[in-house]
Amino acid sequence: MADKEGIKIEKNYYTDVPFKTNGNFHVKGAANLDWGMKKHLTNIFNPKSGNTVMFAFDHGYFMGSVSGLERLDILIPQLIDHVDVLMATRGALRTCVKPNFRKGIALRVSAGSSMINEDLSHELVSVDVEEAIRMNADCMAVQTFIGADGQLSSIDNLSKVINAGARYSIPTLGVIAVGKNMERTSQYFKLATRIVAELGAHIVKTYYCDDFEEIAAACPVPIVVAGGKKLAEKEALAMAYKSIQGGARGLDMGRNIFQSHHPVAMADAIGKIVHYKYTDKEAWEFFQEKTKSK
Repeated sequence: MADKEGIKIEKNYYTDVPFKTNGNFHVKGAANLDWGMKKHLTNIFNPKSGNTVMFAFDHGYFMGSVSGLERLDILIPQLIDHVDVLMATRGALRTCVKPNFRKGIALRVSAGSSMINEDLSHELVSVDVEEAIRMNADCMAVQTFIGADGQLSSIDNLSKVINAGARYSIPTLGVIAVGKNMERTSQYFKLATRIVAELGAHIVKTYYCDDFEEIAAACPVPIVVAGGKKLAEKEALAMAYKSIQGGARGLDMGRNIFQSHHPVAMADAIGKIVHYKYTDKEAWEFFQEKTKSK
């Protein structure tokens, strides 16, 4: 076992040097994967930009009826043509999304306590790989608590999903969860994202923070930044721009889209940053133009 007392503090992340083993494939760290894995990842990450806009509406699995998500059957048809990937539970997909849509699916496969119980760190794998195949999922999303009370069982969940997915060429998305006793610092996210990637996750979802470019550079798979709590639209677009500039390969916006007064315009503005290299100022002007008559 490595002696943690002898580990030196990191010195250089070479944030200006592109990832070395990309080959000819557009997804970071995936050059040596098999055809099936690459096909699923191509359904998630746009081959031209190499990036993705995910729309997360899986909040109900622990929060119940969330403001803005009261009627998924009305909301999702409005947004489905304006994002690249739907991140959802199997129940929401089967009941509220028509099967003829042509978008990527990030299927939530972990579950745990509700918001009524303050400890959310003890989750379990609630959807098996055969169900993910039936759902035609492009990746399986697992909540991962690093540094929380449920860390060991969380890592066990992640490892089991990665192993099962590998048998059928389905990627795994490791979702970094920040418990109430953990601070959203660069030190924490460097630890958590690297652990999840080294355990075999093909995509890591985490939050934006200071020194994000170092976190992205040190993670050998694509990072998708979570939108987190609802922000003012201008502030959310600024965060999106800084994330992409810092090395993120996508945004997974939930509340910053579905709790906006103009969710479609907000999804389109995020897409301009993610795929078309808009600055946050340009995206904000685009958003204002789209909404000024509404």
